[in-house]
Amino acid sequence: MNMTLPDDYDQLPPDVQHLYKVLAAQKAAFQRNPFPTAEERIDRLERVRRMLVKYQDQITEAINRDYGNRSFYETRLGEIMPMIDMSRYYQKHLTQWMKPVKRQVVPLYQPATAWTECHPLGVVGIIAPWNYPLLMTIAPLLPALAAGNHAMLKLSSFSSNLAEVLQKGFAEFFPEDLIAVIGGSGAVTSTFSTLPFDQITFTGSTEVGRTIMKAAAANLTPVLLELGGKSPVIIHESMPIKDAAERLAFGKYFNSGQTCIAPDYAFIKRGQANELARQMEQQVRKNYPTLRNNQDYTCIINDKQYQRLQGYLEDAAKKGATIHTFNTANEDLTGTRKIAPTVITNVTDDMLVAQHELFGPILLVREYDDINECVDYINSRPHPLALYFFGFDNKLADSISKRTRSGHFGVNQVLTHGAQDDLPFGGVGHSGMGKYHGLEGFQIMSNVRSHMIGSRFFTIKAILPPYGTPVHKLLFKAKLR
Repeated sequence: MNMTLPDDYDQLPPDVQHLYKVLAAQKAAFQRNPFPTAEERIDRLERVRRMLVKYQDQITEAINRDYGNRSFYETRLGEIMPMIDMSRYYQKHLTQWMKPVKRQVVPLYQPATAWTECHPLGVVGIIAPWNYPLLMTIAPLLPALAAGNHAMLKLSSFSSNLAEVLQKGFAEFFPEDLIAVIGGSGAVTSTFSTLPFDQITFTGSTEVGRTIMKAAAANLTPVLLELGGKSPVIIHESMPIKDAAERLAFGKYFNSGQTCIAPDYAFIKRGQANELARQMEQQVRKNYPTLRNNQDYTCIINDKQYQRLQGYLEDAAKKGATIHTFNTANEDLTGTRKIAPTVITNVTDDMLVAQHELFGPILLVREYDDINECVDYINSRPHPLALYFFGFDNKLADSISKRTRSGHFGVNQVLTHGAQDDLPFGGVGHSGMGKYHGLEGFQIMSNVRSHMIGSRFFTIKAILPPYGTPVHKLLFKAKLR
C-alpha cells in the first residue's frame, strides 16, 4: 500500500524517517493479509505470552532501572502476570467473537439477510505512559492483535531501558512489519501521533490527550484515550475505619501512588479524618517498616515529578493543611526520590493538591456531614477514571452509582478492576473515551462492519415513483401512526 510522505521527508532526522518507513511497511504487510484467520491471531497472542515469560526478568530489571527503584514484586504482580492472563483470555474467546452476528431486516425490505462481522482496522499506534509501561503497552496491543491489526508501540522516553528490552523481545518473536517498538523522545514523540494510523490508543494525562487528539484529527484518525483525573473514595459509616484504611493504603501506596486509578481523595464522616490517618499509619508500619533502602517501596519516576509533589506538599502546608507523614524508621530520604506515605487533612479547594491529580503516595481526606455532599462535590468536577464506595449498604452504593459518572464504579475495592480481563477499562469525559480490555477492547480495535444481502427479486420497486399509488397510501396508513 502506498503511503504519502510529507513534503519535507528528506530533511527529517533519520529516526523520524524510520517512523514513516515502518508504518509504510506495516500497511503493506496488512494489505497482503487483511483478514487473518483465528488460528493466525491466536498464534500472535500466544507469541506475546511467550515473549513475556521469556523476558520477564529482563523486563523487571529494566523497569527498575527506569524508576531508580521499582519493586520487583509490583512489576510482576501489577504488569507481567495480568498481561500473561489477558493473552490467554483473548485466545480463549477470540474464535467466538469473530463469528458473524445475525441482525434483523425490517419487513419493508424483505426478503434479505443482514449481519455484522468484526474486521481489522489496519495499523494501530499505541502510545504508552511511564507509570505502568509494560501493562499500558501490552493491554491495548492484545485486543489490537486479536482484532487482526498490526501495531507500532511508542514507549515513554522515561522508559528507555524497557524500550530496549521490548525491542529485542518483540524482534525475536515478530517481524517489524507486524509489531514494532519505538523508543526515543523529541521529534519522534511529537511526530508519532501525526502519522496516518488507522487508530491511535493513548494512555496518559488529560492535557497530553488533547494534544494527541488534535494531531490525530488532521488524518481523521480515531482515538482511544485512557486519561487520568482525581479518583475519589466515599467511606460510609458501615465500614470500620481500620478496614477502609487497609484498602486505601494498598491503593494509594502500591507503585507509590503512581497509578491512574489510585484513590486521590477520600470522604469520611466529620470528626473521623484523624482516626483514618492514624489507621493509615498503622498500615504503613506493617507494610513499609523502612523506606530508604526498602526495595518494596517504589521511587517517584524522575526529579520533575518528585519536585512537583514536594511543591504540592509545601503549598498545602502554607495554606493551613495538616500533613501526616508516615516515615516509621524516621529515615532521611534525601537523594532517593522517595516520598514517605502521606495523608493530608484540613484540605481547602485553593490548595494545589485539591486542584491537580496527585499521582504520588499522598492521600487527601475530606470530611462530610451528609453523604449527598460527596455526590454533589464529585458531580461538580470532571468525571473521574474511577469512583470507589466503601461500605456495606448496597442500596446506597447503587444510588451513588446511578447519580454519578465515572469510568469505573467500585465497591469495597480499589485498583483491582484494572486487572480484570472481562471488564472494559477506560474513562468518560475528561478521564477518557473508549474502552479496552474484554469484548469491548476487541470491538473498539475492529471495524464492526455491517453486511446485507438482498434477494434476486427487487421488491422495493413497488414503492418507486410515481408516488401516490395505493401501495404508498396503504404503507403510510400502516406505518405513520
